[in-house]
Amino acid sequence: MGLVVLTFITSVPVDAEQGRSNLSRAKVFLAAGDYRHAIEMCQKEVEEAPSADSYVYLTYAYHALNGYLDHLAKTEQWVKVEQLYVNLAFRDLDALTNPPDILARMAKEIIHESAGRQADVSAAMAARLNEASTARLWKQQAAWRVAKP
Repeated sequence: MGLVVLTFITSVPVDAEQGRSNLSRAKVFLAAGDYRHAIEMCQKEVEEAPSADSYVYLTYAYHALNGYLDHLAKTEQWVKVEQLYVNLAFRDLDALTNPPDILARMAKEIIHESAGRQADVSAAMAARLNEASTARLWKQQAAWRVAKP
């Protein structure tokens, strides 16, 4: 659906006078995959010159976004889904000093630390139940890690 919508929008002629219009900018943003700016330009056109055409363009921009998102999900391109989210969510330079993935990195560290602690607890419990068996399993695990780094 996204490609069909993009084809529709980019096929609409724009003359030299309209070269700087909101809709012509929206077409460029859509071609670049910058959905936030494309939708903003379409919304601006609806505000400045409300018409059936301006609402259709806005609708098609949303359809293009949904089509692209569906494509990414079907092809399991989750990094690009995250990039799309960043494109849609952040509007200013604050994202440079307060990056959007900071919570994910913090969560990674917290989970990493917590999983390590929980592993220590369960290893201690295993050793209390059967120290010889636990020692044998740790040797097997260490050998496996060396073989499959």
